Amino acid sequence: MFHPTVFDNLKVSIENQLYDYDNLDGALTITGRSDLLDLATLSREFRLSFRLAGEAAVTAELVLRSSLKDLSDEILALPDTSPGCSLLLRFAMLTSGEPDVCRDIERILAGIWGKELAPVQTLSFTHPRGNDVYTHTAEVAFKRPIHEDQMEDLPELLACLLQSTEQLEQLQNAEKE
Repeated sequence: MFHPTVFDNLKVSIENQLYDYDNLDGALTITGRSDLLDLATLSREFRLSFRLAGEAAVTAELVLRSSLKDLSDEILALPDTSPGCSLLLRFAMLTSGEPDVCRDIERILAGIWGKELAPVQTLSFTHPRGNDVYTHTAEVAFKRPIHEDQMEDLPELLACLLQSTEQLEQLQNAEKE
């Protein structure tokens, strides 16, 4: 019989809670879902993206990853190992690319996630660009693996993810004015 891994258990819990925010609460709209197995590296990746209900300026994405080492440590029950998953939160929006916007995004995300999880921001544009509009991506990567022990923390984590998206949406709306 199949025994679910840490990755499977975390994925199902996260997925169920985010779909509840969509289907039951109407707080967000799921815009994308990927469940990938990389056969070259035997790694897994789960992505779920969403936008706040009635909003379209910010797309948030949760990315859960598990490596071959994590999977083998778990299946082989190797001593002195603690198999887990990596977690990345990604926020995408269109901005003017002004330094003030970058500082505001960093302030918002550091205020919610803490300074130790400083966001990495990437600005890009399509050539020939028009109106100085940039695709702005901010990523918050957790520095330590997450485990099933943190399952009880997932509702708070997802609430902070929604809060981050709401505040970035407010920043986007203010920039448009």
